Amino acid sequence: MILEAFLLVAAALFAIGLFGALTQQSVVMLMMGLELMINGIILAAAAFWFFLAPAPDGQVIVVAVVTAMAVEMAMGFAVVTAIYRAKQIDMTDSAAELEG
Repeated sequence: MILEAFLLVAAALFAIGLFGALTQQSVVMLMMGLELMINGIILAAAAFWFFLAPAPDGQVIVVAVVTAMAVEMAMGFAVVTAIYRAKQIDMTDSAAELEG
């Protein structure tokens, strides 16, 4: 495999995620689009690390970023679930009108 192939896949993931984030009205689908975009960025970073500077600290950074992303998405889905249970709202337009 070559670096360009990984970057092509990363760009495709980012583009699909961007399309999903911009076109979907559901909060869950919006978050899935954002996650695809982050996965594309992580894949590109890991590919650059592997092909340009293969040191062990690059793996640690990638694992830390993936872990932070997983925690962030879990918290986001928990908030969306709580909003849905409380107000029966799962669309971004309706969620924007929520007040504390």
